[in-house]
Amino acid sequence: MELIESIMAMVALVILGSVINRYLVVVPVALIQAALGLIVALTFKVELQVSTDWFMLLFMAPLLFNDGRHYPKRQLWYLRGPILGNAVLLVLASTLIGGWLFHVLSPSTPLAAAFALAAILSPTDLIAVQGLAARIHLPRTVLNLVSGESMINDASGLISFKYAVAAAVSGTFILQNAVRDFFYVSVVGLLVGTVLILLINGLRRWLLKQGINDYALHTVLQILTPFIIYFVADELLHSSGVIAVVIAGLLSNGQPGLQSAVLPELRLVSERTWDIVVYLLNGIIFVLLGMELPVAMGATIKNEQASTSEALLLVVLMYVILLVVRVAWLYGNMLLTARRSQRRGQAWRWPPFQQAVVTGISGVRGAITLIGVLSLPLTVAGGDGFPGRALILFVAAGVVILSLVVASIALPIITRERVVVQGRGDSAALAAADQGDLDDTDDDEDEVAAAQLSFPEAQSYTLQSAVRMIESERRTENQKPALDLLAEYQARIRRLAFINADKPDDAIPPLLADELNLRRIGLTGEQQALTQLWREGRILADTYIETRDRIQQRVEDIDRSLAHAGRRSVSAWFRHRWRQIKRGVAHLRLIDRRDGHHYSEQLLVEKETAKGGLKHLSAVMRQQPEQAQQYDRQMVYAQVVHYRNRIANAKAAGKKRNTDYDDELRRLRLLGFAAERTAIRRLMDNGYITTGMATKLSADVSYTENAANLADVDDAS
Repeated sequence: MELIESIMAMVALVILGSVINRYLVVVPVALIQAALGLIVALTFKVELQVSTDWFMLLFMAPLLFNDGRHYPKRQLWYLRGPILGNAVLLVLASTLIGGWLFHVLSPSTPLAAAFALAAILSPTDLIAVQGLAARIHLPRTVLNLVSGESMINDASGLISFKYAVAAAVSGTFILQNAVRDFFYVSVVGLLVGTVLILLINGLRRWLLKQGINDYALHTVLQILTPFIIYFVADELLHSSGVIAVVIAGLLSNGQPGLQSAVLPELRLVSERTWDIVVYLLNGIIFVLLGMELPVAMGATIKNEQASTSEALLLVVLMYVILLVVRVAWLYGNMLLTARRSQRRGQAWRWPPFQQAVVTGISGVRGAITLIGVLSLPLTVAGGDGFPGRALILFVAAGVVILSLVVASIALPIITRERVVVQGRGDSAALAAADQGDLDDTDDDEDEVAAAQLSFPEAQSYTLQSAVRMIESERRTENQKPALDLLAEYQARIRRLAFINADKPDDAIPPLLADELNLRRIGLTGEQQALTQLWREGRILADTYIETRDRIQQRVEDIDRSLAHAGRRSVSAWFRHRWRQIKRGVAHLRLIDRRDGHHYSEQLLVEKETAKGGLKHLSAVMRQQPEQAQQYDRQMVYAQVVHYRNRIANAKAAGKKRNTDYDDELRRLRLLGFAAERTAIRRLMDNGYITTGMATKLSADVSYTENAANLADVDDAS
């Protein structure tokens, strides 16, 4: 029961951290979640005994597998040299140099124990990198390089840590055994991952050929895959489970036959399930990181004989040492790449040092470092305490937090301009690879060179093609179903635009500003139409005052949103929700009095104010062309559809929806889907999108169509 309560509490903290990040956008959500975990640990004196084995199985295995599934194959090939060099040689160099310098700075710590600390600090944490990149827009090639090495360097770092700890405990170290062990766990892990993923994918194909295409079954099988592979590799064969799940993920990335064999909806369902799993596991990892900080740092802080200030200084020095080693290694590799380019006849160009700094700072440490160092034994072979254990835990925890904080502060400042990290291969090839979509892994090189639209841009184009088709079919007799469907498409287009638009931290997003200003113009027209109705005596004073106040409140809400960068205060949110409840109650009362004068009056107000808003908006766009050009055309059209839909709803109010409406809506919806598919084919034929992107777009259309058909069945029943 305690385990279930702990899981529920950590999930709640993950959600709370995401909510806080919505309002505290300058701080990465990973740091917020870690801070919440730390607060809970200090407030309630929570101490979780986290085992490295089950942590790697439950958290790292699925996350590394998923990242391998989405890692771009082209980038892996172009950056194979830097990735392998950073994952193996850089880890060993950081272990030796960092360990020796830490021993010099802290002579009381034996050299073997210092090597253990440097070894566990050497590998970068992929989860921390991904959590950081979610907030900070790292250059894609930098992110791919750091992510690629992070997927592999856990094996070399953990092996180095294992043998350094063994040397500190036993007092002996055999290099031959360490080298043999490294090659065994690496090669066997690679073979296990390759064989098992081929067997599992073969099983999935067999099930599909047998007609067993249940979404839940295949999704669960895919989710269980990394756990099975890691368990077999690590527990049964004592090899590297990390390498096994990474290679399995990469091979899953390269299985186009399997993806094309399944229904498009199945792929979408599995991807959305993975999104939920990754969101929860990522968040829980950082919550655990915060909860483990008191355990790692408490002994040094409470020890009166140890100086906390000196320990903090060691944290800073150790971080600087590892950063300098990393940056020097990266820049040296860039110089070698430039030298090879010169030998091929290219002009010599000094690679910018900033590139190495960005990649160096991006290599943050995370929960895997802290969980690993917590596994240090309490005693050595003779029964004495492990030398310097409390200080090692303190320094490791401090470096983890410091690396996250430094990256969060420094990278947004440094990466204002895009930089590209060169690896093996020339710069032109890397530039071509960087233009590809991150998840578009099924494309060949010619397709990538021809691609001109991003996935969101292609989505928007297909949706607008459907809108044009429905508009061409709109007539007086099918006004209501056509406008309802147009409103659905406009909502999807606007949502897509807002998701992919630039979101400055200190200013209102341009699209949101356009929408609010256009609403403000329309509300002015509504106020004018309402006043005209009252002056002509067509509505009573009570109706006029009630509607006037409601429109004025909406105007004030828009003005506040424009003044506060589109953000709504807590009090404004409560006021908005209260008005929604009141309008809902008033609408229910209105339905009960359909035959009365008040009902007819409200319908008249709704229709005429919508006409007034549309008329005023159209007049402003015509009379002020310079101002009209400043607004996004899609936002203008969205407001036009909004008012047309309100007019149609007011005219149709009180009339029972008949089968003609349903049949016409279904017909127009089919035309919209056909227009989307035609647009996808046109984009692909003209080289604007790749075949892989076309497949994903078609899958989205199929999923939406099936969801609409399911809704129609539910309505019919």
